[in-house]
Amino acid sequence: MPIINRIADFQDEMTAWRHHIHTHPETAFEEHKTSAFVAEKLESFGIEVHRGLAGTGIVGKLTGGNGSGRAIGLRADMDALDVHEKNDFDHKSQHEGKMHACGHDGHTTMLLGAAKYLSETKNFDGTVYFIFQPAEENEGGGRVMVEDGLFEKFPVEQVYGMHNWPGLDVGKMAVRTGPMMASFDIFEITVKGKGAHGAMPHMGVDSVVTASQIVNALQTIASRNTHPLDAVVVSVTQIHGGDAYNVLPDEVVLRGTTRSFRPEVQDSIEPAMRRIVDGICQTMGATATVKYERRYPPTINTAAETEIAARVAAQVVGDGNVHDDLMPSMGSEDFAFMLQQKPGSYVWIGNGSTEGGCMLHNPHYDFNDGVLPIGASYWAKLVETTLGKAA
Repeated sequence: MPIINRIADFQDEMTAWRHHIHTHPETAFEEHKTSAFVAEKLESFGIEVHRGLAGTGIVGKLTGGNGSGRAIGLRADMDALDVHEKNDFDHKSQHEGKMHACGHDGHTTMLLGAAKYLSETKNFDGTVYFIFQPAEENEGGGRVMVEDGLFEKFPVEQVYGMHNWPGLDVGKMAVRTGPMMASFDIFEITVKGKGAHGAMPHMGVDSVVTASQIVNALQTIASRNTHPLDAVVVSVTQIHGGDAYNVLPDEVVLRGTTRSFRPEVQDSIEPAMRRIVDGICQTMGATATVKYERRYPPTINTAAETEIAARVAAQVVGDGNVHDDLMPSMGSEDFAFMLQQKPGSYVWIGNGSTEGGCMLHNPHYDFNDGVLPIGASYWAKLVETTLGKAA
């Protein structure tokens, strides 16, 4: 595997960085120490550092060659999750209830490794912006960075992202044109009936039965309201209502999430949900309020940039180890907001087996340190390829 030799030389150093970040996890918009750590490393490499986008975001700027005027962005996420870590190794979380259970410690480290190498070699002509983003998990730090003027302050032609992928072998990568990750929306439906004695349901309006009908009917959004070749997930993940065995409650609250791959399909889910809820409530004599919140759009890779990403990945892991046929994930990614503004591509890098609970968001998860030089080499070669010096 043609990992860049210089990057392989400081793998132990990268591992130490990754363990430090893992030991001190910080969640959305609270990544103050992580941000300071990243900024300190970048400055030690001689890279110009800009602080403050989305509060704790960091952007490093490095120009090589004759300053061609071309520029690309490389993005890594820095935040952890509200998860109680159940590992017992030396670098386990020291912040109770917080954990790097999605590998953002590894993502940050791989981009730092590439920054160190590129600052030494500058074997490219143009500018690379190293984007260290806060709050990817649920809170849309990528959107906030864009709203704070990320691409106005740091104009790029293309932007690239990467995520580790458990279940994909170390030494393999995956990328595809079009949707890579799904949209992410959330909803809350409050069904209001009329409370009654459990033995006398005819005296009330049963919010539990009404809510149950809604749960079942919402599945028709996928099966009957959406083209069969368009993927949609509507998941009711919470049902809250009632306090006693013999009392029909006044109200029941349903909460959940929806996912899709196409913006048009994402746009269609909310009106379909409202129509279903209103219809069932009218039938049952109940009422309801629907709160629907748009969170993340789908992550959609552009064709030309994905071809570049696949070609560079093949340089690092070999032609036969780059998959372009893996199914996209119904998970979501707020890198999507950056791809709405600029062409680019989001790749998966193999993190190895999922045995022992090493799946994303699992309390036993840990990023595979053997991946660090692979990912850093991918980033470095991507810069050298897209901003290659003229012959």
